[in-house]
Amino acid sequence: MRTALVIGAGLIGTSAALSLTSRGVTVHLDDHDPDRARTAASLGAGTDAAPEGPVDVVIVAVPPAHVARTVADAMTRGLGRAYLDVASVKGGPRRELEELLRGTGQDLAAYLGTHPMSGKEKSGPLAATGDLFEGRPWVLTPTRDTDTEALNLALELVSFCRAVPIVMDADAHDRAVALVSHMPHLVSSMVAARLEHADEAAVRLCGGGIRDVTRIAASDPRMWIDILSANPGPVADLLAELSADLDETVRALRALQSEDDTSRKDGAGGVEDLLRRGNAGQTRVPGKHGSAPRVYESVVVLITDQPGQLARIFADAERAGVNIEDVRIEHATGQQAGHVQLMVEPQGASVLTQSLRERGWAVRS
Repeated sequence: MRTALVIGAGLIGTSAALSLTSRGVTVHLDDHDPDRARTAASLGAGTDAAPEGPVDVVIVAVPPAHVARTVADAMTRGLGRAYLDVASVKGGPRRELEELLRGTGQDLAAYLGTHPMSGKEKSGPLAATGDLFEGRPWVLTPTRDTDTEALNLALELVSFCRAVPIVMDADAHDRAVALVSHMPHLVSSMVAARLEHADEAAVRLCGGGIRDVTRIAASDPRMWIDILSANPGPVADLLAELSADLDETVRALRALQSEDDTSRKDGAGGVEDLLRRGNAGQTRVPGKHGSAPRVYESVVVLITDQPGQLARIFADAERAGVNIEDVRIEHATGQQAGHVQLMVEPQGASVLTQSLRERGWAVRS
């Protein structure tokens, strides 16, 4: 891959362009808003000048609803040797593209739908980074008709972006992202919506749990309308199943209010069943580096909100010979302090705790 055209200079398109330019690929940027293309170019993502001839690969980074027409237009104009899209929905755009190309004498051999499983709550070229996809799954959805050159160029793109290629059927991909991305976003928004008119006293009690649940609700609603409009069926099916669970949980909680011992026991059993199913599902979420989940011990340290505090903790952990597997920070309400949870292997927890205390840190028992 020596040349590429990125159509759509948003977060994903600009991030991919930054990765390619860092590998020496000449990248041309195009967007329906010329200012976005110019902004991406000013960040070092390429040039907003049109290519003089066909490029090696055209990367279409537009919302799912516009993928098919954008790809069809690029193919009709002969802009590249291969055509990839990076939208978060795959089945619908491919079927629409087939319809658009029917009778034109063109086929889908040079086209391959892809989806980098990475993003941010913020959108636009200014949010882009060249390392956005590093270590993240990047789904490829080839069919038996996909040309080898298109597949090889897609694999090269994934490699340049330092992502991990995963091959899936397009419709299986859409069902999967409905489960692990689209439905969770709506659930996060539903929970966050409960806070909109909540009492200020209640909101001030927000801790790490509610922050974790509502973090992704900060995303751009317009972007998510585009995504959900392209994958409504699988998401609706999952929400219907979730609704059934909610109805059963409400019934169980009402039963816990009963004065009848049998009803309370039945209610407790219903809630416990849901919680245990949640435990079982949570253990299937991949752990560090995509490996099987590991159980870590948490060493909780009180820190003040001052420069260098985290650096000191990490340096002291290194001196203790203990690797920090993960870290979480919970900020104290109304105070310039917080708790850092250092996730370590169980055998290292006591060693780290003792070492940090010897170095003056307040470690919570």
